Amino acid sequence: MRIGIEGQRLFRTKKHGMDMVALELIRNLQRIDTKNEYFLFIKPDTDDTILTETPNFHIVKLDGGFYPLWEQIALPKAARQAGCQILHCTSNTAPVKTDIPLVVTLHDIIYMESSYAKIMKGSGSLYQKFGNAYRRMVIPKIVKKSRKIITVSHFEKNRIGDFFGMRGDPRLTAVYNGVSAHFKPVTDESERLRVKNRYHLPDRFFFFLGNTDPKKNTKGTLKAYSDFVKQTGSDIRLVMLDYDHDELDKLLVEIGDKSLIDRIVLTGYVVNTDLPAIYSQCELFLYPSLRESFGIPMLEAMACGVPVITSNTSSMPEVAGDAALIIDPFSHTDITSAMIRIIENAELRGDLTSKGIIRAAQFSWKAMASDVLAIYNEIGANLGKSSK
Repeated sequence: MRIGIEGQRLFRTKKHGMDMVALELIRNLQRIDTKNEYFLFIKPDTDDTILTETPNFHIVKLDGGFYPLWEQIALPKAARQAGCQILHCTSNTAPVKTDIPLVVTLHDIIYMESSYAKIMKGSGSLYQKFGNAYRRMVIPKIVKKSRKIITVSHFEKNRIGDFFGMRGDPRLTAVYNGVSAHFKPVTDESERLRVKNRYHLPDRFFFFLGNTDPKKNTKGTLKAYSDFVKQTGSDIRLVMLDYDHDELDKLLVEIGDKSLIDRIVLTGYVVNTDLPAIYSQCELFLYPSLRESFGIPMLEAMACGVPVITSNTSSMPEVAGDAALIIDPFSHTDITSAMIRIIENAELRGDLTSKGIIRAAQFSWKAMASDVLAIYNEIGANLGKSSK
């Protein structure tokens, strides 16, 4: 069977969540499937050694312009020319007009929800706003025609089922994400020092993956950290990944604590392979999002032996289990209290660390790829029957 996989952004240098999921899917399919033939459709970019071809995996570097044009025109044409019998689109959208049976990974439908519009309140970057508008236009059409819709948690499966009237529809299934094998406690002092120097890490810090998407709760987290500093007088800094200095300055004005700028370290973009050494050196990991479909970073932190604070909303309790300190993300005082509890209670830190390592080990990319391969084979078997 010939299977096409969309990986449009995999060769870009700065890869993010959905890119890493697609990358791990492909890498693990290469390990477990030598029978089917794969065509990986990827837009040319600088990080083009991240994947290598194998006898049954072919990389198709596909130009095609701006993302909607690439996806709606160039991708289905290339998949048709390659003779693909299945096309798996991995990142929340897909071509509307194609006769090739579609498998679509809907990581979430946050952009479809009125509650998210209230959270946004006109904020977010222009790129984010355009992307959300594009998905709102495309996804209802894609959902109707897809052979299989994969999402990443049972919470999100229920949200999609309710939103599109698909509760109980066999086309909709949940397949958990995994944790990459390099996420583990980093004890090598030379590696810790290398990463510390590269990103100018302080001796003691909390780690937070904030960005401009309002669902990440950056403003609430900064307010909670401000209160933590005021209440404890602690010298623990806050390290934030890939955040703009001007945007941070605006938020600090909004929360009324510009002095906090001296306690915050902005790392810029962090290479994925450097993340374990950052997790391993932090006091705790903050993941108090307002809405997530899964939450890979909190599992990465757990795998590195770090206490995690996360939210009681959406998928996060499902993924975290009892291995994180659960808070109300809409209450910055709740986040502050959790910070203080972990810092002041060694027994709690040890308990969260032990449970976190066990919890993270329950999620693997190999298991995810095996589940997705079973979906491909199921569709292939039905295609065979329909052709007789």
